[in-house]
Amino acid sequence: MISDQLNQRITRIGPDTPAGAVLRRYWQPAALVDELDHGARVPVNLLGERLALVRDDEGALQLVTRRAAANETPTHYPASDDIEIDPDGPRYPVEIRAGAIFAYLGTGTPPAFPNFDCFRAPDSHVFAFKGLWECNWLQALEIGIDPAHASFLHRFLEDDDPDDGYGKQFRDKAGSTEIPMTKLLRDYPRPDIQVDETDYGLKITALRHMEDGRTHVRVTNQIFPDAICIPMSREMTITQWHVPVDDETCYWFTIFTSFDKPVNKTLMREQRLKEHRLPDYAPLKNRHNDYHYDPAEQAALTYTGMGLDINVHDQWAVEGMGRIQDRTQEHLGRSDVAIIRYRRMLRHAMSAIEDGTDETLLMQDTGDTAAMCGPLSNDAIAQSDDWREASHMADLDRRAACPWDATV
Repeated sequence: MISDQLNQRITRIGPDTPAGAVLRRYWQPAALVDELDHGARVPVNLLGERLALVRDDEGALQLVTRRAAANETPTHYPASDDIEIDPDGPRYPVEIRAGAIFAYLGTGTPPAFPNFDCFRAPDSHVFAFKGLWECNWLQALEIGIDPAHASFLHRFLEDDDPDDGYGKQFRDKAGSTEIPMTKLLRDYPRPDIQVDETDYGLKITALRHMEDGRTHVRVTNQIFPDAICIPMSREMTITQWHVPVDDETCYWFTIFTSFDKPVNKTLMREQRLKEHRLPDYAPLKNRHNDYHYDPAEQAALTYTGMGLDINVHDQWAVEGMGRIQDRTQEHLGRSDVAIIRYRRMLRHAMSAIEDGTDETLLMQDTGDTAAMCGPLSNDAIAQSDDWREASHMADLDRRAACPWDATV
């Protein structure tokens, strides 16, 4: 457990807060490119600021301050040419990457984008989407760096055909075997977890040791300060940011990256729009309708009884903690090692900015950051004494067969 003072320090993200200062030193996804179709001026609520995407006289995108209504909710409302711009407010640079519009709200020169897979894959092989969660950004991030939660929160009591699982996480086969991921997560719920610090954040390895002498190796990543990169299937990875709207609301922005065939964007979008409404991308299942909880389903099909979309499971878990999780009552254990290490990194970064030693922040050196590639993020099954090399080779084999340059 931690003190309330520290909990406030690591969760609050306003312009004058330590955590907000850290998040502003990095590019943050502000909107989807798809949202530009809604109107000439698109409202964006980001890091406690009321902003709007507009085009200048030459057609270039800018993120500018807008005048917000006194009773305005923190979520988007429909885009409109009538959005009033504040000419005296700050303006922020933006860049379009992989179907998302990224903004830099910090001071000085923005850092370079790393050469991660999601940024260097061609447009045909990436798809971006987002969703609204009614909770603080940090608890949204922390569920993504907890490898053990998948065996419980996303437990499926039946194993369907993985070939019908395109675009759905944990619906693939584990590694190159015939074992469905749903069965493996269910049968081996207590992984050994190793965490390594990297130039971009944390590499998180979950080892599920099987009775036949083999080990399932799942490698995921925390990309500092507020993103994760995890395997979705053998073919695809997910890079997901947890971006604060304000202290009590956030969006997850996900870029799906395919190493194999072009992404079926129409199908991916249709799947997700069945669960979300426009224009604010709020989930249709939420606390106001009990996330469509079905006790009969819970008895026979899923751990939560809230459908087959795992985003809803995560949403229920993080929103159920309250708008801002009370960490003064938590008791972290062995499986929370990545969360513990991440909080140390965040606290170090906040102190570095306050002490004027912000040159120590991760991914701020332009040349080194631009050269970063990867990260390794996959599932593999190997003999237990050779799991590290097998995981690495599985990643290299996938990259070697990739139609775009995915070399590392």
